Amino acid sequence: MHRLTRGAAAALIGLSLAVTGSGAAQALPAPAAASATAGNGDHVRLALPRPTGPMAVGRDTLHLVDTGRPDPWVPEAGARELMVSLYYPARSARGRTAPYMTTEEARAFLEDRDLAGTVPAATLSGTRTHARPGAAPARGTYPLAVLSPGFTVNRATLTLLAEDLASRGYVVAAVDHAYESVGTAFPGGRLLTCAACDPARERGYATVARGRAQDVSFLLDRLTARHPAWRHARMIDRTRIGMAGHSIGGASAATTMAADERVRAGADLDGSFAEPVPAGGLGGRPFLMMGTEEPQNSWVRDWPLLDGWKRWLTVTGSGHFTFTDVPVLADQLGLLPPEEPLSGEVSQRITRRYTAAFFDLHLKGIAQPLLDGPSAEHPEVVFQRSG
Repeated sequence: MHRLTRGAAAALIGLSLAVTGSGAAQALPAPAAASATAGNGDHVRLALPRPTGPMAVGRDTLHLVDTGRPDPWVPEAGARELMVSLYYPARSARGRTAPYMTTEEARAFLEDRDLAGTVPAATLSGTRTHARPGAAPARGTYPLAVLSPGFTVNRATLTLLAEDLASRGYVVAAVDHAYESVGTAFPGGRLLTCAACDPARERGYATVARGRAQDVSFLLDRLTARHPAWRHARMIDRTRIGMAGHSIGGASAATTMAADERVRAGADLDGSFAEPVPAGGLGGRPFLMMGTEEPQNSWVRDWPLLDGWKRWLTVTGSGHFTFTDVPVLADQLGLLPPEEPLSGEVSQRITRRYTAAFFDLHLKGIAQPLLDGPSAEHPEVVFQRSG
């Protein structure tokens, strides 16, 4: 993970989501799209690309409370809380799809990036996903993929990856960690903001990674319990669990694997290892690192300690947020950072394709030539190291 303070994250995402008066890209196909009005009256409609798998996608929202652990950032708030979006293969693609964010989350997201006066909150909250709330689940059991977002941004920024994996036959749990985003809606009309961003509470990224590892272990406990927290938990094959994340969320995948043997495979999307990989490795379990061309000192340091199947990939023309939904939204609003020439379409295609290939190989046992070496289909992806 880059040293991503709140201000740096705001500057980068703010640039990526700036609205210009002309040059907006054509919206990608979706069931519905929301409009943003630029300063000169132009309208920009935001839409999300469809999942690439054959299955329809359902979505549930789960609120979890770990009564055995106080919140690490706001102890006075009481027990640690999580919000989880569970995406899953569904029987039917009928019914209205879920919104991208709540209005309150969208407003906090835009205000933090000084875009509240330019982009209406309804532009994000009115954008529809491809997941249908409460859809009847498909029959059978499926591997579980846990997704953890970058610091300051909420789980909605990994929607494209979550929906795609679900359409390919995974249950996906996208987790929001309380007080680590600029705005996440919790029950009771609460919008929890980024207390962890407060310099007075700052404890370093290693603390974030360790806390998220505890969050994920608690989540797994609740999903695999005799009386699970999720009504469709029977869909989960508890012997096939993986984790991926962006930035500190990706770094937390390694920290989680070091602490919890249930996680069989991990993928880090441009996240420096805030907590070093243990000297004894990860028990031979596979790990994928995919990021920008910028040198990752912690990856150099910890590469030899990864003791299972491993790949280190970089993506030419990418930026730190390439591996999230941000480039897709930015493209449609007409502006990508000039130092990140990779289009939204290419960004999401690479992120989805390589993450799915990794999990298909290691959680489903399906051979993936894509991971053996460079591909003419994806010339931007460079194999730095393999093992």
